[in-house]
Amino acid sequence: MEINESVLQRNERYVYALRELYFRYGFTPYRMSKFEEYDLYARNKDFLVSDNVITFTDTDGKLMALKPDVTLSIIKNSKDEPDVIRKVSYNENVYRVSKGSNSFREIMQAGVECFGAVDDAAVCEVVKLAAESLKTFSKDFVLAVSDLDILHTFITDLTPDKEKQEQLYKVASEKNPGGIRAMGLDADKTNALIDLLLLSGPVKQILPALTDFLKDKGGKFLTILQELCENELAENIVVDFSVTDDINYYNGIVFKGFIRDIPVAVLSGGQYDNLMKKMYRSSRAIGFAVYTDELDYLQEEAGDAAEEEQAFLNVALPKGRLGEKVYETFAKAGYECPEILEENRKLIFENPEKKVRYFWVKPSDVAIYVERGAADVGVAGKDILMEYGPDVNELLDLKTGICRVAVAAQKGYQEDPERTLRVATKFTNIARDYYQSKGRDIDIIHLNGSIELAPILGLSDIIVDIVETGTTLRENNLEVVEEIAPISARLIANKASGKFKSAAIGQLVRNIADIIAE
Repeated sequence: MEINESVLQRNERYVYALRELYFRYGFTPYRMSKFEEYDLYARNKDFLVSDNVITFTDTDGKLMALKPDVTLSIIKNSKDEPDVIRKVSYNENVYRVSKGSNSFREIMQAGVECFGAVDDAAVCEVVKLAAESLKTFSKDFVLAVSDLDILHTFITDLTPDKEKQEQLYKVASEKNPGGIRAMGLDADKTNALIDLLLLSGPVKQILPALTDFLKDKGGKFLTILQELCENELAENIVVDFSVTDDINYYNGIVFKGFIRDIPVAVLSGGQYDNLMKKMYRSSRAIGFAVYTDELDYLQEEAGDAAEEEQAFLNVALPKGRLGEKVYETFAKAGYECPEILEENRKLIFENPEKKVRYFWVKPSDVAIYVERGAADVGVAGKDILMEYGPDVNELLDLKTGICRVAVAAQKGYQEDPERTLRVATKFTNIARDYYQSKGRDIDIIHLNGSIELAPILGLSDIIVDIVETGTTLRENNLEVVEEIAPISARLIANKASGKFKSAAIGQLVRNIADIIAE
């Protein structure tokens, strides 16, 4: 039967192309039910992208769920045969909460799973297949690879404390050297971890330096990288140790795929032997998923005008005094744009010679512009990053806009531990996380302004707010009773932009760091 491709939607054409590719590599199509017993996901919630799962009661009384994940279902319904290799491919819909809308979405995925006697050759094949999958959509892609076993060695070398290890994984995934240093751990080992994160680039270029740096810690990862260097798509494969995942489930090589002009990863995968062990399997495993819905934003191949556009570095600055002060730092670092200082109502300013474009946005929106890819880099307060948790790289502490998030109350206030604590704040997530860590029951009262009024008028017991000089608190008979975190302006970057504009963003970071150090 011949298929007229003109009647297929673009997404459907991509799925058929992937299906053909995986068939050529010897992967057998795998079909599964849309439903699974909820218990499977309840026992492996940490493996899921979101804790939220759509559930219903089946006719026999069993609690069922619409699949939020494909890998768990395939493992559960497959035999554990550690002496043979089984290779399957799939094209399935999953049901997850969208971060933007905070509502459930049906998401189309295609991908492969390889389990059983998985050796280095099988790992290499799956990584190469991931690169081939990206090439199916665009020649302008990057596959970023990392190794969790190596990263874990550096992190456990720094501290045996599990909570601190989790924090280190988080700041490593943000490519955040300042966050690592702020933990106050051993200086030499801290620098070693930072050096590992900064040692990134195309696999052919970086392999000699990485081999010298890792020495006997490189293990199988270096062998796999050497094999990848021989692949025709090696120029599109980069080493980047900020690519991480949950160490309780994943191990060894992990990777994410990016396509230019799509602000998020469109492919994600890795080895998950640890998950197999949790599910009482002896087999090893590796696989990846392609998020075909994200390809809706894929542009046609770039022409000259588009290539010129891609050369610009797009910078989101917060409106107000902080943004003006930050711009001065950018200008001193060599990224001046004179028209931004002119009296006008323009929103976007650019300097074609410097290949930089600025735009002013509301301070609380900067992280959204960066996370969604409208800006390559931006400047946001640490309070905004803590409150909203955007998936961005935190590159540099700009040492300006210095203040703190603190708990304040009326002078002489005595907390009653027997009563639910009433907390007024606009930082609901920061307040919730802080008091959860203390095991304290609280009632959050969300306010958008004049937070100091709440305890004065009896609306709340305390407030959680930004404190700079403390003058407003003192003039209203309030005082700081606890400090939650120091705050300052941070340079952040979109994770996809960090792959395609790494040289320009890296140079920006170095130039600004030099200015700050003066």
